[in-house]
Amino acid sequence: MRLTPRTHVPRWLTPLLAVLALGLTLALTAGPIRLAGANPSAAFNYYLLRPLTSTYSILEVLLAAIPLMFTGLAALVAFRSGYYNIGGEGQFIAGAIAATAIAAFLPGLPALVALPLALAGGALAGALWGLVPALLRVRRGIDEVVTTLLLNPVALLLVQGLLNGPWRNPETGFPESAPLPTAYQLPRLIPGARLHAGIIVALLIALAIWITLRHTALGLESRAVGLSPHAAAFSGIRVERTMLKGALTSAAIAGVGGASQVMGLQHRLTGEVSLGFGYTGIIVATLAALIVPAAIAAAVLIATITVGAESAARALQLPPQMGRVMTATLLLVTVCIVLFRRYRIVGWRRILRRRT
Repeated sequence: MRLTPRTHVPRWLTPLLAVLALGLTLALTAGPIRLAGANPSAAFNYYLLRPLTSTYSILEVLLAAIPLMFTGLAALVAFRSGYYNIGGEGQFIAGAIAATAIAAFLPGLPALVALPLALAGGALAGALWGLVPALLRVRRGIDEVVTTLLLNPVALLLVQGLLNGPWRNPETGFPESAPLPTAYQLPRLIPGARLHAGIIVALLIALAIWITLRHTALGLESRAVGLSPHAAAFSGIRVERTMLKGALTSAAIAGVGGASQVMGLQHRLTGEVSLGFGYTGIIVATLAALIVPAAIAAAVLIATITVGAESAARALQLPPQMGRVMTATLLLVTVCIVLFRRYRIVGWRRILRRRT
């Protein structure tokens, strides 16, 4: 009995494996929830269903999904290009810093200029933050997993240094920047709700990625490099250049996400600008099997669990971290199940015949 790569993946297999992953996750997390003193059925109701039962909670889920869409799409683009970008967290923070800096140094711009300028600045900052690891990978062959990961705490220390130094709020004295000018604040989509236009930006980026991957030569080259760099090089594709494009595009998307978080939700830079969004984006991309529409759905699913965990903590006295336990379990189960999407087991029927 052995594993062999699939030459063809049936269309029905991916949704079936997604349902199986969710079912196994519920089964595996039922035990910890029971040990925490709650009924698993009631907890799953709060985690997965309650957040979708009212307009307010649905809008909160979509709000929580916005940064996960950006970081999930960033990881997806990098992984598709064969570049394993683990630095989405740092690139997200770099984008937030850049947007805040532009708003601080150019406060008098009209909104039609300020909003795209700050978002573009976030994209540029994210790309620059990811440039050195990308060059080290394509020029020197240095593992990008290590270099991108090591830059994440550097970004966090940088933002803490700014907030405890020159950018400390002069009015309150708290380690946070002054509020962004109104022109730099993304508009709210619904009066009285916190959902902002960042979700439109994320969906437009997702659409651009989907079109690029499916209908352009660059997308074909990226997928080829991601599947097999050696085969891509043999066919004439410039692997290093394609990988570099994927790495910088990924970092830029994460940077736009950081800018969107500051401009749309917080309206100021704080030390908690990213609550692990870069790392959660890797979970989103993995759950989605690097499929763009599935990445949006995975971001909404994890946001639903996050919002539901807060409700479950209040109603069932469950630890708020139980939502992260459920998300982490879902990731581990998905990674194992994805194996069966890419490979099939050969020889298991022969073993069954011998035993019978």
